[in-house]
Amino acid sequence: MQADSSLVPLPSSILDAAPGRMQGIHARRSLAGVAPPKPAPAVDPPRRAPADLRQLPRKLGRYTLFDHIGRGGMADIYLAQATTELGASRLVVIKEVLPALAWSADFAEMLVSEAKLASALSHANVVKVEDLGRQDGALFIAMEYVEGIDLRELLRGCAKRKLPLPVEFSLRIVIEALKGLDYAHRARGENGARLGLVHRDVSPSNVLLSFEGEVKLCDFGIARANPLAADLPEEAIVGKAGYMSPEHARGDALDARADVFAAGIILWELLAGRRLYKPQEGERLLDSARRAEVPTLEERGLPEEAELHAIVTRALRTDRADRYATAAAMLFDLEEYAARSRMMASSIRFGEWLLENFGRELVRTRRARTLVLEALSRGPAAVISPIHEGPGDDDVTPTSFPVTMHADATPTAPPSSYMPAKWTKAPLAAPSSEARPGGSGARLFVYALAGMIALAITLWLVVSS
Repeated sequence: MQADSSLVPLPSSILDAAPGRMQGIHARRSLAGVAPPKPAPAVDPPRRAPADLRQLPRKLGRYTLFDHIGRGGMADIYLAQATTELGASRLVVIKEVLPALAWSADFAEMLVSEAKLASALSHANVVKVEDLGRQDGALFIAMEYVEGIDLRELLRGCAKRKLPLPVEFSLRIVIEALKGLDYAHRARGENGARLGLVHRDVSPSNVLLSFEGEVKLCDFGIARANPLAADLPEEAIVGKAGYMSPEHARGDALDARADVFAAGIILWELLAGRRLYKPQEGERLLDSARRAEVPTLEERGLPEEAELHAIVTRALRTDRADRYATAAAMLFDLEEYAARSRMMASSIRFGEWLLENFGRELVRTRRARTLVLEALSRGPAAVISPIHEGPGDDDVTPTSFPVTMHADATPTAPPSSYMPAKWTKAPLAAPSSEARPGGSGARLFVYALAGMIALAITLWLVVSS
């Protein structure tokens, strides 16, 4: 079901809000009205050589880093292979804290504390923190690898292809994210006490979408450590401020309702097709977040649309006392709406849609990864040439992407462009001299046959005598 009224343009600003994949980027405390911590005592440990950060593959503890996939406000992010003593291997994501932060005693202490709490989380909608360690001066976190893309990458892909993003899938993304938030907010420690976790950075780059139709939140427990970084780039602050609750932007103490507000921003933007916060002339985005002015959503012809808008409005109340008290409360209302309006998409359909429309990227990534892993198995570091399929504009962020109400439930055959350009049919080779009549292969056969006949005659003569 699709109508022209359901096509919504989305400015490039929503796509540029969170640079890099799987980033945990966080604002300075000074900008949020909180005095930055006192600098840590000077430490002069052995530092890694700059070339050590660039050479891949390289070892980091029991992990082999082979693909640099991004950089956030506090860490370089790598795809790595974890290998056991018995030779079993699997893929993980390694976040290697930037050297300038890794040797801050305050930062390391907070990061270790929060990562330990996050490692206790085990839920289908939360990316698992598997390991935390320090090796040769590098502080790192190992996380579950999710085969897929994040929400920001999905929006960019839809914009480039002019591919409508069904609202039913947008609802599913927010519903599944709320499930992860609800679980984390209610999590208890071994002593039965609430852990009191708040994500603090629920934004499109931290919402991961697998090609199996799963939705997972990443960077749980890590966000709280990052305000200890004394100097974050301006783009990192912009990326975070766009999804801040007003109390977060003011530097107030946070609870679960700050994450509910951030989830409400994502839902509002997916329905409206534009950014929620619009700084006025000469104003910073952080100031706009403090005001938290929420325009009324336009009608798009969705079923029971007033009910959906009421859910969004309640999630985005400036006064958190008027907001949904828990992620579970918002989740309940959103699931009820999706069920009554028949906008409840299954994970299977969502995964099929992702795989069908982003399969080319998946094939290219898998081929590149296979080449890297083959190189790793041969021993020394190797230079891997990237697979190029001709000139393109992959790095150009489009200005909008279309939105539609429902996805087509009937799977379609992948287009011919699904196959990479290098996968071409090879011409048949001419027969070699060994296979041609009269060649050396034929002569060997004749000689062998003659020998066998001579041997048989000899045996017959011996037996007859």
